[in-house]
Amino acid sequence: MSKGVIKKVAGPLIVAKGMRDANMSDMVMVSEDHLTGEIIEMHGDEAYIQVYEETSGLGPGAPVESTGMPMAVELGPGLISSIYDGIQRPLDKILEVTGTNLLKRGVQVPSLDRDRKWDFKPLKSAGDEVESGDIIGTVQETESVLHRIMVPYGIKGRIKSIREGRSTVTETVAVITTDKGDREISLMQRWPVRKGRPYRRKLAPNMPLVTGQRVIDTLFPIAKGGVASVPGPFGSGKTVVQHQLAKWADADIVVYIGCGERGNEMTDVLNEFPELKDPKTGRSLMERTVLIANTSDMPVAAREASIYTGITIAEYFRDMGYSVALMADSTSRWAEALREMSGRLEEMPGEEGYPAYLSSRLAQFYERAGRVVTLGSEERTGALSVIGAVSPAGGDISEPVTQATLRIVKVFWSLDSSLAYKRHFPAINWLNSYSLYLDSIEGYFNENVAPDWSGLRARLMRLLQEEAELEEIVKLVGMDAVSAADRLKLETARSIREDYLHQNAFNETDTYTSLEKQHLMMQVILDYYDETLKALEQGASVNDLVALPCREAIGRFKYVKEDEAEAEYEAIETRLRKECREAAERKGDF
Repeated sequence: MSKGVIKKVAGPLIVAKGMRDANMSDMVMVSEDHLTGEIIEMHGDEAYIQVYEETSGLGPGAPVESTGMPMAVELGPGLISSIYDGIQRPLDKILEVTGTNLLKRGVQVPSLDRDRKWDFKPLKSAGDEVESGDIIGTVQETESVLHRIMVPYGIKGRIKSIREGRSTVTETVAVITTDKGDREISLMQRWPVRKGRPYRRKLAPNMPLVTGQRVIDTLFPIAKGGVASVPGPFGSGKTVVQHQLAKWADADIVVYIGCGERGNEMTDVLNEFPELKDPKTGRSLMERTVLIANTSDMPVAAREASIYTGITIAEYFRDMGYSVALMADSTSRWAEALREMSGRLEEMPGEEGYPAYLSSRLAQFYERAGRVVTLGSEERTGALSVIGAVSPAGGDISEPVTQATLRIVKVFWSLDSSLAYKRHFPAINWLNSYSLYLDSIEGYFNENVAPDWSGLRARLMRLLQEEAELEEIVKLVGMDAVSAADRLKLETARSIREDYLHQNAFNETDTYTSLEKQHLMMQVILDYYDETLKALEQGASVNDLVALPCREAIGRFKYVKEDEAEAEYEAIETRLRKECREAAERKGDF
């Protein structure tokens, strides 16, 4: 291991000399306090080190020692329900050690509890041939998550021995004889955070990640294993959108990264997630969640590392064959940490002071998402979907972080402050947002929900776009100058906005809508449009058609329970046809 001394200190960045034998990305221990750091540049025998803890009081001459290993996370039972900082230090354990809510520097606490015993149940026997990624046994980590113990990467051979029973994460549970000798396997393995975990092959994104949020599933869906961006100004509902996705998305595991958010926002997450009921099990949502909490008052360098820590943990569960949803809130704060470190390294700045390599770093993060066939002799499919919130100053999406993100992601959920001020949530602007997964996953909706799903969706979007054009005319000449057919078009579009796209996250029924009920809701709104157009041609008054009594039932359809939706749909359809027929018989006064 290389040893040196500090030459210069510049905030979280220090320069150490005498480090010729160290390597890029090596973890180092700084000073007698053993502060954690990582080498990010090497020039001769000088190492540029970003320190993940407070550096006040450090000065030239303090010792620096390389561990000879890159920054890595511990992966094993105990991850679920844990709350870590950006470099996987367990915040609850640090609180027990220090007795204070403030992070003290130099505190060394293992990421996984070394004393807790887990009940290991083998799935393989002595003499079985195994390879990297094979599942040799399981641990029931929580009631919601069965932790699958895998053969670490690079190991292939025959099981010499394997034992059942209670073990800590460091005790040997199996011995595998390889070409290079016997390898002891424990419940825990380590993996460098800046290197993506390997897989056999990546699959096409042809399956949606069902979220139960109508504006997302219907208009701008994300594929399982896809990537999405949620940019929006302060107060537009980014955090609420991510909370809804964490709770309702069709994912087995949730990894929530708070990288640089305000302390009160992260506190809300820490308080709310244990209280939220998992709709799949009825138990706490934390029983399938890992939290990475690195708020804006924590060391800036650890904020930069937090998204790598989170996505490595997510990849680990993906390799077990689970569907994982990762929420990063927000990548703008992560980019600010990157900008600060780049400035201290005196690198040539790019646009608005961000480093020139901002886009490539973002791409390296998002490209680790995907639906894959994992390693192992028995093929498993796992998925890692990444939803990154972006916080552009003043909601200006032309700033560098948002633009760099949009060049990478395939789903753009544009949050609109004007919708938020109108209390329309989710405040996703249907005219600015888009999804590039539509072509690849519309076949899934047509085959598994209804054959006319994509046709109904296209009609909804067309009506919303035509409404935007008609509204410009209405502003200029007034509603009286609009034709009766266009008046019905505007009313239908209003119903789409208020009765379909608006969704109440705090209403027990409306907070989640299945794909089947979404199809019925689309159908009933468009049937209103079709039936009223027919009645209009038969002489009905447009005022009568706008004020049909059944419109209230259409508006309240979203509050109908899932098991009652089919019957309610049939009742509304019957009323609609009857009321349109009666309106046509009355004949309007034109």
